Amino acid sequence: MTLGGVGDRFVVPIPAAAVTSWHHQADVVIAGYGVAGAAAAVEAARAGAEVLVLERSGSWGGAAAMAGGFIYLGGGTPIQNACGFSDSADNMAAYLNAAMGPGADEHRIADYCEGSVAHFEWLTGCGVPFKAEFFDQPGWEPLGDEGLMYSGGENSHPFNTIADPAPRGHVPQMQNKKQGESSAGFMLMKGLVETATAAGARALYDVRVQALIVESDGRVVGVRARRYGTTIDIRARRGVVLATGSFAYNDDMVARYAPRIAGRPAAPIEQHDGRAIRMAQALGADLAHMDATEVALFVDPQQLVRGVLVNERGQRFVAEDTYPGRVGQLTLYHQNNTAYLILDETAQADAMASPSPQLMMRPPTWVCETVAELEAEIDLPTDSLQSTITAYNDGAAEGLDPLLHKKPRWLRPLGSPIAAIDLRESTGGFTLGGLHTTLDAEVLHVSGDPIPGLFAAGRCSAGLAAWGYASGVSLGDGSFYGRRAGRAAARV
Repeated sequence: MTLGGVGDRFVVPIPAAAVTSWHHQADVVIAGYGVAGAAAAVEAARAGAEVLVLERSGSWGGAAAMAGGFIYLGGGTPIQNACGFSDSADNMAAYLNAAMGPGADEHRIADYCEGSVAHFEWLTGCGVPFKAEFFDQPGWEPLGDEGLMYSGGENSHPFNTIADPAPRGHVPQMQNKKQGESSAGFMLMKGLVETATAAGARALYDVRVQALIVESDGRVVGVRARRYGTTIDIRARRGVVLATGSFAYNDDMVARYAPRIAGRPAAPIEQHDGRAIRMAQALGADLAHMDATEVALFVDPQQLVRGVLVNERGQRFVAEDTYPGRVGQLTLYHQNNTAYLILDETAQADAMASPSPQLMMRPPTWVCETVAELEAEIDLPTDSLQSTITAYNDGAAEGLDPLLHKKPRWLRPLGSPIAAIDLRESTGGFTLGGLHTTLDAEVLHVSGDPIPGLFAAGRCSAGLAAWGYASGVSLGDGSFYGRRAGRAAARV
């Protein structure tokens, strides 16, 4: 059983009366120095609280510093306006209510959308830079320092029939960015940490939180942790904020709550072990969306949009120009984790010549002269792929996709030679569920009441996403509700 997993005895809360001495004290103690922890530190310090951030690794940043940097914002941000896009909080909410999946919290979505423009201004006030330039190519993130991109399939079917399409993936500007090496997420974290430090927040590194410390009345008043092999107790005079990330790397928790992504985590750092969730559970904390996951399909979007994606029955099941995360989720959960991308020689050549870093460009697995031969090579049902490609080509010749409504920009009949990329087992994901919190980031007990002195934000809490996702939602609601957590903890 993995440390921190289901049944871990080390998460049992510690009675405050059993603490003989406090090694450190502060008004607000924050566990985790990623995006949620940094935002909480800024707001708590600005509210006049003495703030101490405990970070498990040797430096600030967390998963956010290694992420592509998308922050999902809208409602008419200055970047959207400068790039010529109209948006509103209601329009943004209409999209998110559909895209975040069954069980998404409409009240939380409305709250986030109404505060989205102000949150953008808060980020820029913390020194996070954005360039007012739109990136219009398919991709996992902008290839340069452009500050705006579609990051959730807002302009793809069916979402373009539900809300007016508007790009909301806001990306901090970073010079000399290299995908897979230098991330715009670093620029986000740099601004937040420098702002928190300037406001007076302190940080203690190489600290692994173990359990919460509670008074006899149930109020959380500190954390027990380990540092360099030594147990230390840290007092929080006003409140504790949990911001330690998801449980994607806790094998036991994944097996219990989200078994379909077992063995295929796609979270950036292995410190996402669910520790904060288990610590709060030991106090009776409620959970939400623990079975929900984001799933990526590991293929370059430049290839995906130019091809035809089929399942093990040779049938299309999603428009290839939609959000790759949606494609991955549908593949894993609804298509037996089986997909094949069909391209001809021209489509593959155009993808390879596109402005792409080639990180996820996939070579063909099979190449044949005819669709019938390819169908036999893949071992698809007889006539299945042939019927699919015939119907697709007939529509594409007219600039139409009556079945799945792929945009005309990417419609072109496929010819010969024709190839397929085997995408079976090409998915990976991370968990979206976590602690159930109020809009002020208070952790809720299973009774429905807030646990006194305990707050949470980021991926250890259940945010905007349920059974859906858009790139930028984690950094967006993590920083947004991290701010709420910091303010609420400071005023306890």
